Amino acid sequence: MAPKEQEEKIDFEQALGELEKIVKQLEAGNLNLEKSLELFERGVKLARLCKEKLAEAELKVNRLLKEREGVFTEEPFNEAG
Repeated sequence: MAPKEQEEKIDFEQALGELEKIVKQLEAGNLNLEKSLELFERGVKLARLCKEKLAEAELKVNRLLKEREGVFTEEPFNEAG
């Protein structure tokens, strides 16, 4: 399986968890340049994947807020409720 296909099968939580681990490793500063660049590249890919997954979720939420007349209303997501 190609790496791109593997990335698409990672869910948001997995991607975010891996991204957090990468950030901690990079912040520790104990890696050589080559490994740092490798992790940075992976982190960028994971960040893009997370952004795409969040955009998809936002679109689904907006679709669910469709009014009876068939008109979409944009409402901000409210965590409180």
